[in-house]
Amino acid sequence: MAGLQHYRMAMDPAILKLGNMTTNRHKYFRWTKRTAGLTFAYAVVVPFIFGVIAYQTDGKYEFRAKRKGDLISEY
Repeated sequence: MAGLQHYRMAMDPAILKLGNMTTNRHKYFRWTKRTAGLTFAYAVVVPFIFGVIAYQTDGKYEFRAKRKGDLISEY
């Protein structure tokens, strides 16, 4: 028990390949129709939807000083 080195493990080649691919992903990225569409959706469409929802519900709900049975909607 005293002389064995239990902390050493054999490295899995698939895990090494995945780590290498993740590290070098920026070198192999290309703008395609799919990546451009996804980028547009996540950078423009999703924040726009959240902004519209926030603008429509601004000031509608009041959570302070409410008791049991009171409504949280102001109008």
